[in-house]
Amino acid sequence: MTAPIRRVSTRMPGWAKVVSAVVLVLVVFFAGIRLSVLPGLKDLFGTETHDRSGPALLESIQDISRYDAASGNFQIVVDLEKDTKYLPDAIRGSRTLYVGAGTVDAYVDLGKVGKNDVTVNDDRTSATLQLPHAQLGKAALDADRSYAVSKQRGLLDRLGDLFSDNPNSEQAVQKLAVRHISQAAKDSELTKRAETNTTTMLKGLLGSLGFKKVEVSYGT
Repeated sequence: MTAPIRRVSTRMPGWAKVVSAVVLVLVVFFAGIRLSVLPGLKDLFGTETHDRSGPALLESIQDISRYDAASGNFQIVVDLEKDTKYLPDAIRGSRTLYVGAGTVDAYVDLGKVGKNDVTVNDDRTSATLQLPHAQLGKAALDADRSYAVSKQRGLLDRLGDLFSDNPNSEQAVQKLAVRHISQAAKDSELTKRAETNTTTMLKGLLGSLGFKKVEVSYGT
């Protein structure tokens, strides 16, 4: 008599599914680390970048009457850390060390000079000028001299980087670098140097036109 055939269940237990999922996450995680450490491995996937941007369109033209009299070069090391409540940094969190280099221009707006701000004697040998105080322009970050020194991200952040290419990943540190550079420019003597250079320029220009005495002062 033939023994009955028993069917063996091949279904995976619940605990085994959990272990398999954890192992899969760790494999993807460490694969992302290896790809970030060894950039040459990324070329195996054939990733290419194509610039299909259209031509730039001129939207408007503005007349500039300001005299850029000085420019300051600044550098700041930004250390930005983001934490998540109730989760360790190894799971969710990031820390970026970023070197930001930029410039800030100081200028005198000659367009604000009115007729009553310029006094010339009858024989045109003496002139008195009342100019507005020098101002600071917006800080401009130099992309060629700014770079990220290190990036530390938690497990969930690294997994997100594997499946998405976020162009704004450094936007926060870049904005912070611009803010620090702007404050450094305010604390410096950049506007004072701009006023000194503007005075020198005007005395030289008017001197070449025959003015023997030129007085320049700055008001609000």
